[in-house]
Amino acid sequence: MRIARFSVSDDVGYGLIDADEESGQEYVSRISGHPLMGQIQLTGERAKVEDVRLLSPVLPSKVVCIGKNYADHVAEMSEITGESTEEPVVFLKPSTAVTGPGDPVFYPPISQRVDFEGELAVVISRPCREVPRERAKEVVFGYTVANDVTARDLQKSDKQWTRGKGFDSFCPIGPWIETGLTLEEAGDLRVTTTVDGEVRQDGRTSQFIHDIPAMIAYISSFMTLLPGDVVLTGTPAGVGPVDVGAEMTVAVERVGELTNRVITRD
Repeated sequence: MRIARFSVSDDVGYGLIDADEESGQEYVSRISGHPLMGQIQLTGERAKVEDVRLLSPVLPSKVVCIGKNYADHVAEMSEITGESTEEPVVFLKPSTAVTGPGDPVFYPPISQRVDFEGELAVVISRPCREVPRERAKEVVFGYTVANDVTARDLQKSDKQWTRGKGFDSFCPIGPWIETGLTLEEAGDLRVTTTVDGEVRQDGRTSQFIHDIPAMIAYISSFMTLLPGDVVLTGTPAGVGPVDVGAEMTVAVERVGELTNRVITRD
């Protein structure tokens, strides 16, 4: 099941994504209420996906990110972020960094280098703390696609990551939440990032240093996760800079594609 958050004019709601078997046309069927807060019930309203605006599928209280979770990415970034560690590296993005599919990513005037980082993201289903890895599946609502946009020069000069990763629009998420994958299936998905049609990243979640149950167990050992919180699982090798005007597309196998263009703020 694919659950989207969308708007029509000023009306915001949630819906299920499905496609016509013959034409391939995608539709969104509105549901009542919030998908994380009760049973999903269709209202009978249906529209073509191109006739609505897809939004970030969740508005998380926090975005919890795992850094240095692919060995080849650790190697390419060792000068800035150091070597790999035995425990997961955790950092946060503010909720104000979250934006949706098709929304612009704003290039900060104080940065000289902004990078893409394509990732699989996990959406949390319920309040949880101290989750053992064998129960991680009980707190996963589904999966979506994310781009951990980073002002790399600020990350390097600051010696920590908050400012370089925390700008408004620096966490595109979407296009929807895929709820039909098991933890095992999510542990072996292809993740790619293209910039202006050129493939720049191409990895698989099977290359994780810390798998999804380990991430959830570690994060929840010291902070409470809430429904709709998002866990970014790390990025494969190939990260690099983008210029103003560049179009970034992150694709995760069996989940979806997320496209955003880099612009300057007026």
